[in-house]
Order: sequence, then C-alpha cells, then structure tokens
Amino acid sequence: MYRYLLENTMQAFEVYTQICYSIMRLFFTNLILLLLLIGCKQSDKLTFEALNLSQNNCDQCPKITINLPKANKNLKIGEAINTALKEEIIAQLTFEEENEILEIQDAIRSFNSAYKNVNEMGDGELAAWEARIDAAITYEDPRMITIKMESYLFTGGAHGYGTSRFLNFNKQKGSEIEDWELFNDRNDFLRFAEHRFREQENIPEGEPINSTGYMFERGAFYLPENIGFTEKGIKLLYNEYEVASYADGPIEMTLPYKEVEKYLSGEIKS
Repeated sequence: MYRYLLENTMQAFEVYTQICYSIMRLFFTNLILLLLLIGCKQSDKLTFEALNLSQNNCDQCPKITINLPKANKNLKIGEAINTALKEEIIAQLTFEEENEILEIQDAIRSFNSAYKNVNEMGDGELAAWEARIDAAITYEDPRMITIKMESYLFTGGAHGYGTSRFLNFNKQKGSEIEDWELFNDRNDFLRFAEHRFREQENIPEGEPINSTGYMFERGAFYLPENIGFTEKGIKLLYNEYEVASYADGPIEMTLPYKEVEKYLSGEIKS
C-alpha cells in the first residue's frame, strides 16, 4: 500500500515538475521575444546624441567649436540629417576648390591651412580666425523635424559674419524638405507673408517695400532663403545683408500655425 502511494506520488511530482519546467520555458521565451520587440521599436525611433568638436589648444591655429546633434544613423531619416549637417559644415569651413572635401575633419584642416597661408603672406600678426557652429532641434512632430544651425565665422576684417540656417526634414520619407515643398501654393503664402511683414515692420500698404530702408532686390518682396518650424510657428529669417544692412542684423518674423495652416502642404500638416 505504501509502495503504491509512494510510486504514484513520485509520478505526480515528475508530472508537476515537467509542467513547471514547460511554464518557465514558455515564460522566458516570451520575455526574450518581448525584449527583442522593445529593442526593435527603440531602434526604429529617431534618437540623437551630442557631437562636440573643438580646436582651442593651438596657438597658431584658428579657434573652432562645433556642437550639433548626431542622429541614429540606422534610420534613413537619421542618415539624411547627419549628411545634411555635415555638408553645411563642410561648405562653411572649406577654402580650397581643387580637392573635394567629404568629412568635417578635412574641412577643419582646410580652414587651418587657409589661415596659415594668409598669415604667411602677411606680416605674421594676423588676428586669429574663429569658427563657431551650433545646431539644435527647434521643432519635431510625427511627420517632420526642423534643425536650426547658427554659425559665426571670423576670417579677418572689421567684424565676423553670423548666419542662421533652417533644415527641415520629412521623417516618413527620410529626406530633407525643400522650401517649395512646404506650401500648397507658394504665391498665396508669399502674398500673406508680405502683408504680415508690412504690419510688423510698419511699411504702409501701397508704398514700395523698400520705402522704409529695406533693400529687397528689384524692389519686390520675396521669401527668405531660410524658413523653419518652431514651437511658436513658422519662422521667416533673413540673414545679415539679405534684405538689410549688417547694422540691422538678421530680420525675423514668426507666423503662428493657426494663421499659416491653410497654406501648408498636406505632407507638412500634423
């Protein structure tokens, strides 16, 4: 009797052990699958890390500081952002035309070489050159992202030159957005923007756009080369010398989204 009970108890224990083992194996299998799924979702998300480059410890070299967000390059949009930022920096720092510059470090060497050559042609007391480039995200939604790049270059003369550049990207297509892609009808938006510009700058309707001292070419209002998205609205930015003198500085106008939404293309609206 006792032997029968013991054998049955052992069999029941073995069955129980096998069931527990199967449950635990299923649990850990599902856990691993869940972690892999979370990892895949995270890798599909656009993320950034800070990229900082500087050259400040060389007495005979220009002072160079570069700060920008570096995107997750595993995504198509991340690669597009990194490429666009790199090309902008290279364009600003490169002084040689005979060699194609493809990397930021090579552009820095080009900037250094140009300073050295100019200094050697002079009396050796050339004021130190300087380059400061900072980029930051100004706007992001599920469809698009905008990065503003601010640059200051001093290569001799009375003063340096600062510029700002907006770069807009379509996250779904993984590509940079050209200005003409922003609006349903660019001419409609142009007329609206001129009306708001005249209001902001106190230029009477019916008077020439340059009647208060602006310098629009051919006396006609036009959109700036830089149009970007911010949390407050669409910003139109004219850099120094674009429509006014250096002393006037950059000219900016921010248009709230509730005013411009009807002008935006379908791919831009959130």
